[in-house]
Amino acid sequence: MATHKLRTILTLLGVVIAVMTLIAVVSVIEGLNVYVAERVADMGSNVFMLDRYGLITNAEEWLRIMRRNKKITLDDYRALREKCRLPQGFAASVETNTDIKYGNQSLYDVNVTGVTASMAGIDNVQMDRGRYLSSYEVDHAQPVCIIGADVADSLFPMLNPMGKLIRIGKTPFEVIGVAKRIGKVFGETQDNFAKIPISTFQKLYGSRRSVSIRVRVNNPGAMDEAMDEVRLHMRARHHLRYNDKDDFGIITSQSFTDLWNKMTGMIALVAIFVTSVFLVVGGIVIMNIMLSVVTERTREVGLRKSLGARRQDILLQFLFESTTMATLGGSLGVFLAYLGTKLMTALTPIPSTLPVWAVVTALAVSGTVGLIFGLYPANKAAKMDPIEALRSE
Repeated sequence: MATHKLRTILTLLGVVIAVMTLIAVVSVIEGLNVYVAERVADMGSNVFMLDRYGLITNAEEWLRIMRRNKKITLDDYRALREKCRLPQGFAASVETNTDIKYGNQSLYDVNVTGVTASMAGIDNVQMDRGRYLSSYEVDHAQPVCIIGADVADSLFPMLNPMGKLIRIGKTPFEVIGVAKRIGKVFGETQDNFAKIPISTFQKLYGSRRSVSIRVRVNNPGAMDEAMDEVRLHMRARHHLRYNDKDDFGIITSQSFTDLWNKMTGMIALVAIFVTSVFLVVGGIVIMNIMLSVVTERTREVGLRKSLGARRQDILLQFLFESTTMATLGGSLGVFLAYLGTKLMTALTPIPSTLPVWAVVTALAVSGTVGLIFGLYPANKAAKMDPIEALRSE
Protein backbone atom coordinates (compact mmCIF):
# COMPACT_ATOMS: atom_id res chain seq x y z
CA MET A 1 0.00 0.00 0.00
CA ALA A 2 2.83 2.41 0.82
CA THR A 3 4.80 1.45 -2.29
CA HIS A 4 1.89 1.86 -4.72
CA LYS A 5 0.10 4.92 -3.29
CA LEU A 6 -1.89 5.83 -6.40
CA ARG A 7 -3.04 2.26 -6.90
CA THR A 8 -4.08 2.09 -3.25
CA ILE A 9 -6.14 5.28 -3.52
CA LEU A 10 -7.87 4.11 -6.68
CA THR A 11 -8.50 0.71 -5.07
CA LEU A 12 -10.13 2.26 -2.02
CA LEU A 13 -12.20 4.80 -3.97
CA GLY A 14 -15.32 2.62 -4.19
CA VAL A 15 -15.31 1.80 -0.48
CA VAL A 16 -14.61 5.43 0.45
CA ILE A 17 -17.53 6.71 -1.62
CA ALA A 18 -19.87 4.01 -0.29
CA VAL A 19 -19.06 4.63 3.36
CA MET A 20 -19.02 8.40 2.91
CA THR A 21 -22.50 8.28 1.35
CA LEU A 22 -23.87 6.04 4.08
CA ILE A 23 -22.40 8.07 6.96
CA ALA A 24 -23.47 11.40 5.44
CA VAL A 25 -27.06 10.26 4.95
CA VAL A 26 -27.27 8.67 8.41
CA SER A 27 -25.78 11.78 10.04
CA VAL A 28 -28.26 14.11 8.33
CA ILE A 29 -31.25 11.83 9.02
CA GLU A 30 -30.30 11.37 12.68
CA GLY A 31 -29.76 15.09 13.07
CA LEU A 32 -33.08 15.89 11.43
CA ASN A 33 -34.88 13.31 13.57
CA VAL A 34 -33.60 14.89 16.77
CA TYR A 35 -34.27 18.37 15.39
CA VAL A 36 -37.83 17.53 14.39
CA ALA A 37 -38.55 15.87 17.74
CA GLU A 38 -37.22 18.86 19.70
CA ARG A 39 -38.15 21.85 17.55
CA VAL A 40 -40.98 20.89 15.16
CA ALA A 41 -43.02 18.17 16.89
CA ASP A 42 -42.76 20.04 20.17
CA MET A 43 -46.32 19.89 21.50
CA GLY A 44 -45.16 17.60 24.31
CA SER A 45 -45.99 14.04 25.30
CA ASN A 46 -49.21 15.11 27.06
CA VAL A 47 -50.69 17.47 24.42
CA PHE A 48 -52.54 16.74 21.20
CA MET A 49 -54.21 18.99 18.66
CA LEU A 50 -57.61 18.76 17.01
CA ASP A 51 -58.05 20.59 13.72
CA ARG A 52 -59.84 20.40 10.42
CA TYR A 53 -57.01 18.85 8.42
CA GLY A 54 -54.74 16.53 10.41
CA LEU A 55 -51.51 15.43 8.74
CA ILE A 56 -51.78 15.78 4.96
CA THR A 57 -49.20 14.13 2.69
CA ASN A 58 -50.45 14.90 -0.83
CA ALA A 59 -52.53 17.36 -2.86
CA GLU A 60 -55.29 14.85 -3.60
CA GLU A 61 -55.85 14.24 0.09
CA TRP A 62 -55.92 18.00 0.70
CA LEU A 63 -58.68 18.52 -1.86
CA ARG A 64 -60.69 15.64 -0.44
CA ILE A 65 -60.43 17.04 3.08
CA MET A 66 -61.39 20.52 1.94
CA ARG A 67 -64.59 19.11 0.43
CA ARG A 68 -65.48 16.70 3.23
CA ASN A 69 -64.23 18.05 6.57
CA LYS A 70 -66.29 20.59 8.42
CA LYS A 71 -64.77 23.69 9.97
CA ILE A 72 -64.09 23.52 13.68
CA THR A 73 -65.66 26.39 15.60
CA LEU A 74 -65.41 28.00 19.00
CA ASP A 75 -68.70 26.29 19.84
CA ASP A 76 -66.92 22.95 19.33
CA TYR A 77 -64.16 24.16 21.65
CA ARG A 78 -66.65 25.17 24.35
CA ALA A 79 -68.60 21.91 24.03
CA LEU A 80 -65.48 19.76 24.37
CA ARG A 81 -64.30 21.79 27.34
CA GLU A 82 -67.63 21.23 29.09
CA LYS A 83 -68.24 17.56 28.23
CA CYS A 84 -64.82 15.90 28.24
CA ARG A 85 -63.63 14.64 31.60
CA LEU A 86 -60.20 13.11 30.95
CA PRO A 87 -58.37 16.17 29.53
CA GLN A 88 -57.31 18.84 32.01
CA GLY A 89 -56.89 21.77 29.61
CA PHE A 90 -58.31 23.08 26.34
CA ALA A 91 -57.15 26.03 24.24
CA ALA A 92 -58.27 27.32 20.84
CA SER A 93 -56.37 29.28 18.20
CA VAL A 94 -56.80 30.64 14.68
CA GLU A 95 -54.21 32.45 12.59
CA THR A 96 -53.49 34.58 9.56
CA ASN A 97 -50.60 36.61 8.16
CA THR A 98 -50.68 40.40 7.97
CA ASP A 99 -48.53 43.54 8.34
CA ILE A 100 -47.56 45.19 11.64
CA LYS A 101 -46.49 48.84 12.01
CA TYR A 102 -45.09 51.11 14.70
CA GLY A 103 -44.41 54.68 13.68
CA ASN A 104 -42.39 54.55 10.46
CA GLN A 105 -41.31 50.94 11.03
CA SER A 106 -43.19 48.16 9.23
CA LEU A 107 -43.04 44.38 9.26
CA TYR A 108 -44.68 42.37 6.50
CA ASP A 109 -46.25 38.93 6.49
CA VAL A 110 -46.21 38.52 10.28
CA ASN A 111 -48.03 35.53 11.77
CA VAL A 112 -50.97 36.84 13.82
CA THR A 113 -52.72 34.24 15.99
CA GLY A 114 -55.92 34.63 17.93
CA VAL A 115 -55.79 32.53 21.10
CA THR A 116 -57.80 31.85 24.22
CA ALA A 117 -56.30 32.75 27.59
CA SER A 118 -55.94 29.04 28.43
CA MET A 119 -53.25 28.75 25.71
CA ALA A 120 -50.78 30.10 28.28
CA GLY A 121 -50.68 26.70 30.01
CA ILE A 122 -50.39 24.69 26.78
CA ASP A 123 -48.42 26.78 24.28
CA ASN A 124 -44.63 26.52 24.14
CA VAL A 125 -44.34 30.32 24.12
CA GLN A 126 -42.81 31.67 27.33
CA MET A 127 -42.86 35.30 28.39
CA ASP A 128 -39.68 37.36 28.57
CA ARG A 129 -41.39 40.61 29.60
CA GLY A 130 -44.96 41.37 30.56
CA ARG A 131 -47.68 38.75 30.73
CA TYR A 132 -49.93 36.51 28.67
CA LEU A 133 -53.47 37.39 27.58
CA SER A 134 -56.07 37.26 30.36
CA SER A 135 -59.56 35.74 30.33
CA TYR A 136 -61.09 39.22 30.72
CA GLU A 137 -59.27 40.48 27.61
CA VAL A 138 -60.42 37.45 25.62
CA ASP A 139 -64.03 37.65 26.86
CA HIS A 140 -64.26 41.39 26.07
CA ALA A 141 -62.29 41.36 22.79
CA GLN A 142 -59.66 43.79 24.04
CA PRO A 143 -57.11 45.25 21.57
CA VAL A 144 -54.03 43.88 23.33
CA CYS A 145 -51.25 41.63 22.09
CA ILE A 146 -48.04 39.84 22.91
CA ILE A 147 -45.26 39.90 20.31
CA GLY A 148 -42.35 37.68 19.37
CA ALA A 149 -38.70 38.60 19.86
CA ASP A 150 -38.13 39.42 16.16
CA VAL A 151 -41.11 41.78 16.11
CA ALA A 152 -39.86 43.51 19.27
CA ASP A 153 -36.31 43.85 17.90
CA SER A 154 -37.47 45.18 14.52
CA LEU A 155 -40.09 47.67 15.71
CA PHE A 156 -38.44 48.71 19.00
CA PRO A 157 -34.66 48.41 18.54
CA MET A 158 -33.90 51.07 21.16
CA LEU A 159 -37.18 51.15 23.10
CA ASN A 160 -39.10 49.12 25.64
CA PRO A 161 -42.13 47.82 23.72
CA MET A 162 -44.27 47.40 26.83
CA GLY A 163 -47.36 49.62 26.70
CA LYS A 164 -46.66 50.84 23.17
CA LEU A 165 -49.39 50.90 20.51
CA ILE A 166 -48.73 49.00 17.29
CA ARG A 167 -50.98 48.54 14.29
CA ILE A 168 -51.89 45.02 13.31
CA GLY A 169 -53.40 45.56 9.91
CA LYS A 170 -55.20 48.85 10.49
CA THR A 171 -56.15 48.29 14.14
CA PRO A 172 -54.12 49.66 17.08
CA PHE A 173 -53.08 47.13 19.75
CA GLU A 174 -51.34 47.66 23.06
CA VAL A 175 -48.28 45.49 23.67
CA ILE A 176 -48.68 43.76 27.04
CA GLY A 177 -45.97 41.12 26.66
CA VAL A 178 -42.85 40.06 24.76
CA ALA A 179 -42.11 36.34 24.30
CA LYS A 180 -38.76 34.70 24.88
CA ARG A 181 -36.81 33.96 21.74
CA ILE A 182 -37.62 30.55 20.25
CA GLY A 183 -35.09 30.48 17.39
CA LYS A 184 -35.23 29.08 13.89
CA VAL A 185 -36.58 25.87 12.43
CA PHE A 186 -34.94 24.86 9.13
CA GLY A 187 -33.73 28.43 8.76
CA GLU A 188 -37.18 29.97 9.28
CA THR A 189 -37.61 32.20 12.31
CA GLN A 190 -40.25 31.27 14.87
CA ASP A 191 -40.22 34.68 16.55
CA ASN A 192 -42.01 36.72 13.90
CA PHE A 193 -45.49 36.61 15.44
CA ALA A 194 -48.13 38.42 17.45
CA LYS A 195 -50.83 36.82 19.59
CA ILE A 196 -54.15 38.55 20.23
CA PRO A 197 -57.42 37.49 21.92
CA ILE A 198 -59.30 35.06 19.70
CA SER A 199 -62.47 37.13 20.14
CA THR A 200 -60.64 40.20 18.85
CA PHE A 201 -59.30 38.15 15.94
CA GLN A 202 -62.79 37.05 14.93
CA LYS A 203 -64.07 40.59 15.32
CA LEU A 204 -61.44 41.79 12.82
CA TYR A 205 -61.23 38.87 10.40
CA GLY A 206 -64.58 37.14 10.83
CA SER A 207 -65.55 33.84 12.40
CA ARG A 208 -65.61 31.72 9.24
CA ARG A 209 -62.08 30.39 9.69
CA SER A 210 -61.63 26.95 11.21
CA VAL A 211 -59.97 26.98 14.63
CA SER A 212 -57.45 24.54 16.06
CA ILE A 213 -57.96 23.09 19.53
CA ARG A 214 -55.08 22.00 21.74
CA VAL A 215 -55.83 19.51 24.49
CA ARG A 216 -53.63 18.84 27.51
CA VAL A 217 -53.71 15.64 29.56
CA ASN A 218 -51.89 15.65 32.88
CA ASN A 219 -51.08 11.94 32.66
CA PRO A 220 -49.33 11.01 29.35
CA GLY A 221 -50.49 7.44 29.89
CA ALA A 222 -54.11 8.58 29.45
CA MET A 223 -53.49 10.18 26.05
CA ASP A 224 -55.19 7.44 24.05
CA GLU A 225 -58.30 7.46 26.25
CA ALA A 226 -58.46 11.27 26.13
CA MET A 227 -58.18 11.27 22.34
CA ASP A 228 -60.93 8.66 22.10
CA GLU A 229 -63.16 10.79 24.32
CA VAL A 230 -62.55 13.93 22.24
CA ARG A 231 -63.10 11.98 19.03
CA LEU A 232 -66.37 10.54 20.33
CA HIS A 233 -67.78 13.96 21.23
CA MET A 234 -66.64 15.53 17.94
CA ARG A 235 -68.23 12.75 15.91
CA ALA A 236 -71.47 13.26 17.84
CA ARG A 237 -71.37 17.02 17.23
CA HIS A 238 -70.81 16.45 13.50
CA HIS A 239 -73.55 13.78 13.36
CA LEU A 240 -71.29 11.10 11.91
CA ARG A 241 -72.56 7.56 11.56
CA TYR A 242 -70.67 4.51 12.79
CA ASN A 243 -69.10 3.73 9.40
CA ASP A 244 -68.31 7.35 8.50
CA LYS A 245 -64.72 8.51 8.61
CA ASP A 246 -63.71 11.34 10.93
CA ASP A 247 -64.20 14.74 9.33
CA PHE A 248 -61.45 16.25 11.48
CA GLY A 249 -57.87 15.43 12.34
CA ILE A 250 -56.05 14.65 15.58
CA ILE A 251 -52.31 15.29 15.70
CA THR A 252 -49.80 14.31 18.37
CA SER A 253 -46.05 14.81 18.54
CA GLN A 254 -45.67 11.06 18.07
CA SER A 255 -47.85 10.96 14.93
CA PHE A 256 -45.82 13.77 13.41
CA THR A 257 -42.56 12.02 14.34
CA ASP A 258 -43.83 8.70 12.91
CA LEU A 259 -44.70 10.38 9.60
CA TRP A 260 -41.29 12.03 9.51
CA ASN A 261 -39.51 8.73 10.24
CA LYS A 262 -41.49 7.08 7.46
CA MET A 263 -40.34 9.75 5.02
CA THR A 264 -36.70 9.57 6.08
CA GLY A 265 -36.90 5.77 6.03
CA MET A 266 -37.40 5.89 2.26
CA ILE A 267 -34.35 8.13 1.94
CA ALA A 268 -32.36 5.67 4.03
CA LEU A 269 -33.41 2.76 1.78
CA VAL A 270 -32.20 4.63 -1.30
CA ALA A 271 -28.93 5.43 0.47
CA ILE A 272 -28.46 1.76 1.40
CA PHE A 273 -29.04 0.72 -2.23
CA VAL A 274 -26.50 3.25 -3.53
CA THR A 275 -24.04 2.23 -0.82
CA SER A 276 -24.45 -1.44 -1.71
CA VAL A 277 -23.67 -0.75 -5.36
CA PHE A 278 -20.52 1.19 -4.48
CA LEU A 279 -19.44 -1.48 -1.99
CA VAL A 280 -19.79 -4.24 -4.57
CA VAL A 281 -17.83 -2.19 -7.10
CA GLY A 282 -15.22 -1.41 -4.45
CA GLY A 283 -15.05 -5.08 -3.48
CA ILE A 284 -14.52 -6.18 -7.09
CA VAL A 285 -11.74 -3.62 -7.49
CA ILE A 286 -10.09 -4.88 -4.29
CA MET A 287 -10.33 -8.47 -5.53
CA ASN A 288 -8.73 -7.58 -8.90
CA ILE A 289 -5.92 -5.65 -7.22
CA MET A 290 -5.28 -8.49 -4.77
CA LEU A 291 -5.10 -10.96 -7.69
CA SER A 292 -2.50 -8.68 -9.22
CA VAL A 293 -0.66 -8.51 -5.89
CA VAL A 294 -0.65 -12.31 -5.62
CA THR A 295 0.86 -12.55 -9.12
CA GLU A 296 3.51 -9.95 -8.28
CA ARG A 297 4.47 -11.76 -5.09
CA THR A 298 4.43 -15.34 -6.36
CA ARG A 299 8.13 -15.83 -5.59
CA GLU A 300 7.61 -14.46 -2.06
CA VAL A 301 4.84 -17.01 -1.48
CA GLY A 302 7.05 -19.82 -2.73
CA LEU A 303 9.94 -18.70 -0.52
CA ARG A 304 7.72 -18.52 2.59
CA LYS A 305 6.25 -21.98 1.90
CA SER A 306 9.72 -23.48 1.36
CA LEU A 307 10.71 -22.09 4.78
CA GLY A 308 7.73 -23.77 6.47
CA ALA A 309 4.79 -21.40 6.06
CA ARG A 310 1.51 -23.31 6.16
CA ARG A 311 -1.38 -22.82 3.77
CA GLN A 312 -3.42 -21.01 6.41
CA ASP A 313 -0.49 -18.63 7.07
CA ILE A 314 -0.50 -17.48 3.44
CA LEU A 315 -4.32 -17.31 3.44
CA LEU A 316 -4.41 -15.11 6.56
CA GLN A 317 -1.64 -12.88 5.22
CA PHE A 318 -3.55 -11.89 2.10
CA LEU A 319 -6.92 -11.79 3.88
CA PHE A 320 -5.42 -9.43 6.47
CA GLU A 321 -4.10 -7.19 3.68
CA SER A 322 -7.42 -6.96 1.83
CA THR A 323 -9.39 -6.43 5.06
CA THR A 324 -6.98 -3.74 6.24
CA MET A 325 -7.20 -2.01 2.89
CA ALA A 326 -11.03 -1.99 2.93
CA THR A 327 -11.18 -0.90 6.59
CA LEU A 328 -8.80 1.96 5.84
CA GLY A 329 -11.12 3.02 3.02
CA GLY A 330 -14.07 2.87 5.41
CA SER A 331 -12.21 5.01 7.97
CA LEU A 332 -11.37 7.57 5.32
CA GLY A 333 -15.03 7.60 4.20
CA VAL A 334 -16.20 8.19 7.79
CA PHE A 335 -13.73 11.05 8.22
CA LEU A 336 -14.71 12.75 4.95
CA ALA A 337 -18.43 12.35 5.70
CA TYR A 338 -17.93 13.83 9.17
CA LEU A 339 -16.13 16.86 7.76
CA GLY A 340 -18.74 17.28 5.03
CA THR A 341 -21.73 17.14 7.37
CA LYS A 342 -20.12 19.55 9.83
CA LEU A 343 -19.41 21.99 7.01
CA MET A 344 -22.99 21.64 5.74
CA THR A 345 -24.38 22.27 9.23
CA ALA A 346 -22.20 25.37 9.58
CA LEU A 347 -23.26 26.81 6.20
CA THR A 348 -26.92 25.70 6.08
CA PRO A 349 -29.81 25.25 8.56
CA ILE A 350 -29.69 21.46 8.07
CA PRO A 351 -28.60 19.79 11.34
CA SER A 352 -26.55 16.62 11.59
CA THR A 353 -25.30 14.25 14.26
CA LEU A 354 -22.98 11.26 13.90
CA PRO A 355 -24.12 8.27 16.01
CA VAL A 356 -21.46 5.85 17.23
CA TRP A 357 -23.39 2.85 15.92
CA ALA A 358 -23.18 4.23 12.37
CA VAL A 359 -19.37 4.51 12.57
CA VAL A 360 -19.02 0.98 13.98
CA THR A 361 -21.40 -0.40 11.36
CA ALA A 362 -19.60 1.35 8.50
CA LEU A 363 -16.19 0.06 9.60
CA ALA A 364 -17.55 -3.46 10.15
CA VAL A 365 -19.22 -3.53 6.72
CA SER A 366 -16.15 -2.18 4.91
CA GLY A 367 -13.92 -4.72 6.70
CA THR A 368 -16.34 -7.51 5.78
CA VAL A 369 -16.26 -6.44 2.12
CA GLY A 370 -12.46 -6.65 2.18
CA LEU A 371 -12.64 -10.07 3.83
CA ILE A 372 -15.18 -11.50 1.35
CA PHE A 373 -13.63 -10.12 -1.83
CA GLY A 374 -10.11 -10.93 -0.66
CA LEU A 375 -10.97 -14.56 -0.04
CA TYR A 376 -10.49 -15.75 -3.64
CA PRO A 377 -7.07 -14.10 -4.18
CA ALA A 378 -5.89 -15.28 -0.74
CA ASN A 379 -7.06 -18.82 -1.44
CA LYS A 380 -5.28 -18.74 -4.81
CA ALA A 381 -2.04 -17.71 -3.12
CA ALA A 382 -2.44 -20.34 -0.41
CA LYS A 383 -2.84 -23.15 -2.99
CA MET A 384 0.41 -22.33 -4.82
CA ASP A 385 2.99 -25.08 -5.19
CA PRO A 386 6.21 -23.78 -3.60
CA ILE A 387 8.49 -25.22 -6.31
CA GLU A 388 6.39 -23.73 -9.13
CA ALA A 389 6.21 -20.44 -7.25
CA LEU A 390 10.00 -20.23 -6.81
CA ARG A 391 10.51 -20.86 -10.56
CA SER A 392 8.04 -18.18 -11.56
CA GLU A 393 10.81 -15.69 -12.39
